[in-house]
Amino acid sequence: MSCTASNIPADKHLFFDRRGGFSTGKYHSLNFSLNSLDNRENIFKNIAIVANHFNQSEKNLNIMIQGVSNKAVYIEKPSQFQIEADGAVTDKTNIILAIRTADCAPVLFYDGKHKVIGVSHAGWRGALYGIIENTLSLMLSYGAEKKTIAAAVGPCLQKTSFECQQDMIEKFLNINPNYQIFFTPQDKRHWLFDAQAFCVHKLKTCGVDNIWTSNINTYTDDNYFSYRRNCHQKSVSQPKDFPSHLSTIML
Repeated sequence: MSCTASNIPADKHLFFDRRGGFSTGKYHSLNFSLNSLDNRENIFKNIAIVANHFNQSEKNLNIMIQGVSNKAVYIEKPSQFQIEADGAVTDKTNIILAIRTADCAPVLFYDGKHKVIGVSHAGWRGALYGIIENTLSLMLSYGAEKKTIAAAVGPCLQKTSFECQQDMIEKFLNINPNYQIFFTPQDKRHWLFDAQAFCVHKLKTCGVDNIWTSNINTYTDDNYFSYRRNCHQKSVSQPKDFPSHLSTIML
């Protein structure tokens, strides 16, 4: 189900699940991926649902073109599917920052004292190469302080479902051998990766202590979209043709 973090005001954010939208078929029903072959009209109807939840116009919802980068940007005026980045920060009221995910970890940041918020798309590559750090650094440059930032790691692929191979773990160990602790061996070729714990580690290393985690596994919980589940069900007919849900925050 859609969920909220206990350390961020409930009326200022929401991790939306897949339910309650207009999309049909394998995109059922609250899909936000323009990369998918879903009906675009339904996607923009879904955007209106999110805006209405916050009593805002659709124009106030900021949705980026995401990839696997560590690029975080400041948002002064919201736009939809125009800015290429995987992190966003604003100190403006009435702007809804959003992150699309379908197994990657959405991370929300809230500094209510200094009125600065942020979001990060923390897939394993983005998390490894610094999207959390870069988003936090940008927040600090606009007046936030580490001791007053609350961070929330939303629904994502949990460790029991995140099997990977040697090539992935080597990328982590090449950066920091201590990252071994986030991998549990299955056999000589396969490992289980704890993405949620890795995001928490990154946050704590940056000096953020007020952290909430959802502990929701997008692969096993049918209320959420999961790229990996779709692949295993052979419903991804071509690259990027899979649905994603939205995680949102505003001042």
